[in-house]
Amino acid sequence: MRLPPTLPLTLLFSLCCAAAHGRDYPATPSGYLAMIDASGDGRISEAEYVGYLSAGFRRMDRNGDNVLDADELPPSPRQTPRSLAAFQADLAAQFHRLDRNGDGSLSAKELAQPPR
Repeated sequence: MRLPPTLPLTLLFSLCCAAAHGRDYPATPSGYLAMIDASGDGRISEAEYVGYLSAGFRRMDRNGDNVLDADELPPSPRQTPRSLAAFQADLAAQFHRLDRNGDGSLSAKELAQPPR
């Protein structure tokens, strides 16, 4: 599976988590938009963005306590526990950095751009 190099880091994290569950992913930003766009309106709202990416967190949270402990995180030098609330706050902030035109939703182009 080859992902576009400009996909935001949190989206990559979520997609990698889901890929471990055997799902196939589109090769274009518009394909990713369609996958995340629960309402089907061609745009991603903050709730859709946070909700979709939170699903990866929940899959990783094996004990269901809304905290990713060191043993639930992928191997890395930093094994700091992470709460779902903190993760979602970061996702919301990233959503607003990606929303370059400030219209409250993400287009395929905005989704593919690196966060500022």
